[in-house]
Amino acid sequence: MKQNTPDLTVYFDGLCVICNAEIQHYRRRDRDGRIAFVDIAAPAFDAEAHGLDPREVVRVLHARRADGTLITGVDTFVEIWARVPGFGPAARLARLKPVRAALELGYRAFVRARPYLPRRKAGEGAACPDGRCAVG
Repeated sequence: MKQNTPDLTVYFDGLCVICNAEIQHYRRRDRDGRIAFVDIAAPAFDAEAHGLDPREVVRVLHARRADGTLITGVDTFVEIWARVPGFGPAARLARLKPVRAALELGYRAFVRARPYLPRRKAGEGAACPDGRCAVG
C-alpha cells in the first residue's frame, strides 16, 4: 500500500554521478514512498529554507526523519536501508560496531574523493524522472 507522507527526506547531489546513480537505485526500490528525495543541485533548492547549512549539505549526505531529526553520512544510509525493501539485512549489519566503523572509514574516504569524481552537467538528464524527487 502506498504511503502518503514519507518518513524520511534525503538530500542528495543530483550532479554527482555516483551519488545520483545510487539514489536512483533506492528510489526505484522504494515503492511505498517512504522516502522523499530532494536534489540539492536543482536550481530552486534553498538549503537554508530546509534548515541546512549550504556548505555542509554539499559535503555529506543529509536526511531528515519525520520527527525533524537531522542525520548525516552513514546514519543516512542506514535509515535508507531500513526503509527500502531488500536492504533490511544491510541496515541491521551496519548497526554492528565493527561494521559501522568500517562504513564510517569508507564514507570519510569517499567524502574526501568526491570533489574529484565525475559530475553531470546541469540539465543533463533528469535526476528525478518520475517526479518523486522534490526540489524545494
